[in-house]
Amino acid sequence: MTDRPILMFDSGIGGLTVLREARVLMPDRRFVYVADDAAFPYGDWEEEALSARIVELCGSLIARHDPEIFVIPCNTASTLVLAELRAAYPDMPFIGTVPAIKPAAERTRSGLVSVLATPGTVKRQYTRDLIVKWASKCNVRLVGSTNLAALAETYMRHGFVDEEAVRAEIAPCFIERDGGRTDIVVLACTHYPFLANRMRKTAPWPVDWLDPAEAIARRALSLLAERAPFEKRADAAQGLDLAVFTSGRPDFAIRRLMQGFGLTVA
Repeated sequence: MTDRPILMFDSGIGGLTVLREARVLMPDRRFVYVADDAAFPYGDWEEEALSARIVELCGSLIARHDPEIFVIPCNTASTLVLAELRAAYPDMPFIGTVPAIKPAAERTRSGLVSVLATPGTVKRQYTRDLIVKWASKCNVRLVGSTNLAALAETYMRHGFVDEEAVRAEIAPCFIERDGGRTDIVVLACTHYPFLANRMRKTAPWPVDWLDPAEAIARRALSLLAERAPFEKRADAAQGLDLAVFTSGRPDFAIRRLMQGFGLTVA
């Protein structure tokens, strides 16, 4: 048995969508959620500087928390540095997140798919390689949103969001061509599912919003099953699930949000 936590790392609060699903699948596990809010949003960084920051930061997190596995729900971080992290810390199992282009290509009927992501994820060659590999027969539109992650953070902090701003960010996802319409939008940022209801409300027509959170959580469960067996003792004290903010200054709204997710702010 091990009480080593599952560590989840994101640029902000978006990875809570994955934490929520992971808790359902692994209720006896302990979690440490790390938000790199000091560097949010990642889209404003140059790639080289951001890569160096993430690799160094993840090393310090591994040393401090000794996780059993390291989950990176953040698409931007995963498409940028996942290979570097695995090379730098070969003994640590990493689970990354990439745009769900393959399942979108399998499900679409119209052949018109949009990938809604941060500008960083959109411009990665990794993302374009996924399209070539899995969706070559589809028309895939890459939509880089500059504001949607911040809108999601605002919504989760304060409970309201400018719906017209959401409408403007998702509008480029919707195209009509040769009598067909976009029928799937891939949510390629873990922040975006928090705004799913607002997206449905402001979308010009219904689509399938593809949220990868459950698939990431299932991959974590699968990887854990391949490792040392876990059996929680009846007399074992349950360690706290922690939330760590790299700024060291989470405000009251964020502390209240973390409490709502059952996390203690470290």
